[in-house]
Amino acid sequence: MKVTEKKFGEHAFLYSLTNNNGVTLEATNLGARIVNLYVPTAVGRKNIVLGFDSEKEYVEKDLYFGATIGRVAGRIKNGQFSIDKKNYQVFVDPNTHHCLHGGPHSFEEKIWETAIKENDEELSVVFTHTSPANENGFPGTITVSVTYSLSNQNEWKITYQASTNESTLFNPTNHVYFNLTGDPTKTVADHQLLIDADKFVVVDSDTNATGEKRSVANTPFDFRTIKKVNEVFQTNYEQNVLVDGLDHPFILNHKTKETPQAVLVSPESDITVNVYTDRDTVVIFTAQFGNSGPEVHGNQVVHHGGITFETQTSPGAVEFEGFGDIILRPGKDFYSQTVYALLLSDDEALL
Repeated sequence: MKVTEKKFGEHAFLYSLTNNNGVTLEATNLGARIVNLYVPTAVGRKNIVLGFDSEKEYVEKDLYFGATIGRVAGRIKNGQFSIDKKNYQVFVDPNTHHCLHGGPHSFEEKIWETAIKENDEELSVVFTHTSPANENGFPGTITVSVTYSLSNQNEWKITYQASTNESTLFNPTNHVYFNLTGDPTKTVADHQLLIDADKFVVVDSDTNATGEKRSVANTPFDFRTIKKVNEVFQTNYEQNVLVDGLDHPFILNHKTKETPQAVLVSPESDITVNVYTDRDTVVIFTAQFGNSGPEVHGNQVVHHGGITFETQTSPGAVEFEGFGDIILRPGKDFYSQTVYALLLSDDEALL
């Protein structure tokens, strides 16, 4: 196992973690983000996530790719919420009038402090950031750490920890796009997807949660049995038509600790990603970029050229009962973990 570090731009560094099986996870302190995830296959090494080649490209093209998102992932409708009967107004986008991903210049844009940890079984890079009180209107000074670990079991683990000096909102996620073909000019339509969820959250035309949790039964959103993502793209279901794909929270069942909450399989069936999380919800977004997808490693990302697994407490938690609690209070530290377990076709030979 080995760790390397190199400049990634004017302010950022790139950290490469390589395990004994030839899997390499690359992350940068710009936005505590994953940049590349290389896996060995029978036809050569593939990069199974979408990312750019420099700090400058992220700033110019899309700051959310692979980034840690916070303070609050997703949208806060009208940027309004209450804590202990006190009302708050946070920054809203002037076009949508909602607060998206914590507002501008949030976690995804910060240069995080960095530390490396190593042992015989895994390598870790720990990113730490302090968000001051009233940043984008959010109360409380909050200190956050995000740890990316890569193990010899081919697991990429994300561990979130946070504390605050004043009651505030906190609901982080990671915004990595997977494309298991390794080719951003190919869509994820032929990927197979499983989501262990009996219900999903209905969204409106602004993709805000409406407050309705709808059964997936008899809808194209029923991924309890693995099927191709294309089955959603080919339907005229009103929720699919609304966003031209998937941009929805799925309420996870959490049957057992051994059962993944989601599974993604490459078209060639040579790569499987099992997703395990302690969060109640995963937001699945199928990269509705149209013809304006950014260029990645010299190739333009096609419409539906990626898919996210944004594990979090459900959007709408600040508005609707039964959607979870995202209030972080002094003395009650936040802890959460999501694991992306990679299964490769030649795992037996590798391990």
